[in-house]
Amino acid sequence: MSPLEYYPWQLATAQQWLQDTQRFAHAWLLHGTPGIGKVQFAKAGAAALLCEQPHAGQACGQCTSCQWVRSGNHPDLRWIRPETYQLDEDPESISTKSPSKHIRIEQLRTLSDWFHTATHRGGFRVAVLYPAESLNHVSANALLKILEEPMANTVFLLVSHNYQALLPTIISRCRRLPLLSPSTDQGLAWLSTQQLEQPENWLAAAGGAPVAAWQLSRAQEQPYPLWLGQLAERLAQGQPKAIIALADQLEKEPTARWLDTLQRFYVDLQFCAQKLAPRYYPGLTQAYAQLSPHLTLAVIQQQWKWLAAQKKQAEHPLNAKLLIHTALERIAQHRFSS
Repeated sequence: MSPLEYYPWQLATAQQWLQDTQRFAHAWLLHGTPGIGKVQFAKAGAAALLCEQPHAGQACGQCTSCQWVRSGNHPDLRWIRPETYQLDEDPESISTKSPSKHIRIEQLRTLSDWFHTATHRGGFRVAVLYPAESLNHVSANALLKILEEPMANTVFLLVSHNYQALLPTIISRCRRLPLLSPSTDQGLAWLSTQQLEQPENWLAAAGGAPVAAWQLSRAQEQPYPLWLGQLAERLAQGQPKAIIALADQLEKEPTARWLDTLQRFYVDLQFCAQKLAPRYYPGLTQAYAQLSPHLTLAVIQQQWKWLAAQKKQAEHPLNAKLLIHTALERIAQHRFSS
């Protein structure tokens, strides 16, 4: 997708946001649900701010500035993100064997000379930072110092999935711009333009976030991971101990990801136990129907809460393998607790 374009559900917000750039805040906090296109919104917004002849919140796509943005070398635009993100976006740009998951203070220090250089087209200078919660303690304080002493014609766009995790002082230095999730119809309409089969199942698996749904469809063959389908099938067949063998598959995934998947599994079970349609993985409806009679709501909620507690420390598990086995053993035990 071009860095000059917004997703369809973002355009009206962008037009309202950029209608008066003469009195524009020097720092904006763009926040909302993961997977709805916040970084793309920031990219297109930056392009519009730098454009020489923007119209209705959009870059013209024709001027020199737009050509620079499109080619990825605009001198008045800076991208500040962890090396892990940079590696995903441009694999050849990072040579280190251990890319950082955090925004480092060195990345902010490199902005010093940039701040004191005249803009190339006499307009804005824009820095896009994401995800803002990847700032560590040192880099967060460095950013705070920058925001406390704003430079003329310089705009910071901070993108966050969870802005409450930021320093309150950073939040207070920014204007907040909440980006809303698109409606189900909007999400399905866009996914259909991507030639995605069964878009409703992918959108459900991504919690209603269409960009996340599209990315998920590129990463796996079905809306839910293979291991989750096997887990549900073995439980439904009365083979709870057999799910322990799935540990090897879970070890290949980030801890937070498989914990989130299991949480959604239990949300679906809770819905089915109350005779409601599953929210995330409708493809597992048959397995849910076989499982829910064996589980009380209290057990389902207990499991969900335990998974949520583990997720809070997912970035630093003392022993990832032990956590996986503990989770699978709990599921196997509770499957036949009644």
